[in-house]
Amino acid sequence: MTRFHATSEGNIPFTAEEEAARDIEVAQWAAERAALALTKYQRDRAAEYPAIGDQLDALFHAGVFPADMAATLQAVKNKYPKG
Repeated sequence: MTRFHATSEGNIPFTAEEEAARDIEVAQWAAERAALALTKYQRDRAAEYPAIGDQLDALFHAGVFPADMAATLQAVKNKYPKG
């Protein structure tokens, strides 16, 4: 398929070099789109997950952390109480 430059003088066909360069660009764009499609689920999940701080706080309150980590976190909470 011949590509053209649209100008006020009319359509001017691409040179062979311009066609080859555009073919490379199109192939690169397709590869980038394919790579993004493979990781779309990551972006979709990240947008809907609660903030990491909220996740960690829920784990702390559920008592899931090892005792030493829970003690460290509680010490910080005690040092800087709410409001």
